[in-house]
Amino acid sequence: MKNNYYCDQPPMGWNSWDCYAATVTEAQLLENAEYMQKNLLPFGWEHIVCDIQWYEPLAGTGEGEYRPFAELCMDDFSRLMPAENRFPSSIGGKGFALIAEKIHGMGLKFGVHYMRGIPRQAVHRRTAIKNTKTTADKIANPFSICKWNSDMYGVDVSKSGAQEYYNSIFEQFASWGVDYVKIDDICNTNMYPHAPYSGRGEIEMIRRAIDASGRHMVLSLSPGPALIEEAWHLSQYANMWRITDDFWDRWDLLKDMFRRCELWQAHVRPGCWPDCDMLPLGLIGAGFKKPRQTSFTRDEQRTMMTLWCIFRSPLMMGGILPKNDEWTLTLLTNPEVLDVNQHGSNPVQISRNDNEAIWMNDAGDGAFNLALFNLSDEKRTVRCPLTGFQKAALRDCTRRVRMYPETNTLPNQQPFGVVDLWNRQDMGTVEKEVAAVIPPHGAALYRVVS
Repeated sequence: MKNNYYCDQPPMGWNSWDCYAATVTEAQLLENAEYMQKNLLPFGWEHIVCDIQWYEPLAGTGEGEYRPFAELCMDDFSRLMPAENRFPSSIGGKGFALIAEKIHGMGLKFGVHYMRGIPRQAVHRRTAIKNTKTTADKIANPFSICKWNSDMYGVDVSKSGAQEYYNSIFEQFASWGVDYVKIDDICNTNMYPHAPYSGRGEIEMIRRAIDASGRHMVLSLSPGPALIEEAWHLSQYANMWRITDDFWDRWDLLKDMFRRCELWQAHVRPGCWPDCDMLPLGLIGAGFKKPRQTSFTRDEQRTMMTLWCIFRSPLMMGGILPKNDEWTLTLLTNPEVLDVNQHGSNPVQISRNDNEAIWMNDAGDGAFNLALFNLSDEKRTVRCPLTGFQKAALRDCTRRVRMYPETNTLPNQQPFGVVDLWNRQDMGTVEKEVAAVIPPHGAALYRVVS
């Protein structure tokens, strides 16, 4: 089975979690959308995604991230509905339709988060499932729960009415105009270490439900780490899947992402995007009652953007967009860097050790994009030799690198033109190597043209 939305470039957008956690409101969604329309849409950023617990009226008022067993907003068919006090345009059963309409009117796309399963309160109240004679308690699996959120039970995929339940969810999303759906507690059901992919059957049901809805929707699966042995299944049923648990602004997490990207590099292709998670840039943490500027240094921020782009991860900004400073806006609006993400192909890690890493992807027409990373705590010269380079297709080059990584060379012997993409500067020609003096935890990104 092929996923029905051929998402041929990595999605680019904004997600509310890093800044607002579970507390996001209609006004906050729309002010971030307005900023995106004005400042980011011309560079390809287009998705506005409302993250978890938009159906919880008192979200954020408890001691933790979630209020255990909170009363949720729900319709008569066991489907969660926006909390009207937070999303006033949803009053009268309108759901997210009017918000989606406004966001579409800005030339953007609208996305929502949804937890795997069926609301516990629907199960306890035995509420109806649309287009069936069954009730929520008949399709629930009370032994399938989420470790970190109490809203849902899993769905028993063997039960009559289970597929109809998911169909009704996505029928409703389609009627609201939803373009992107992030399903949580499904990519890695980490409550069950012996069965971390126990959501397999529900993933398949969700795919069928999207297909039945008649509307194209990007399907994003969280949290990670995704299981590499399930790469084929993920690629058949989803567009994005997280290769990490929640990613935050810590250098150890960023450095470890090089290992994760290496693991998944062979599975990056149109319609299938291993996901490095949101970009914790700018002002984050407000919904956690600890607003702060990202803890990443500027060099670390550039390293993160460079890795996400060369690997071709989806790009989902995590900070409050209207609070961006000029530096953050510049990171998000470099057209040459974003082109590496949107139009490169065949990402491959050439080499990596504890101090440095080298990545490349195909830029087409005999050119390639080359990223040099300093992973050490000291200034360092990072070198990529070009000896023996032939004017062959980069697909052959990357295949050769994967087969013979110990050579650490790229196939050709001729001068190459080099363009510094971050600084948008022509660097002239080189013959034997591309080298850069890079600050601690920093990166350089080049286009190399034969």
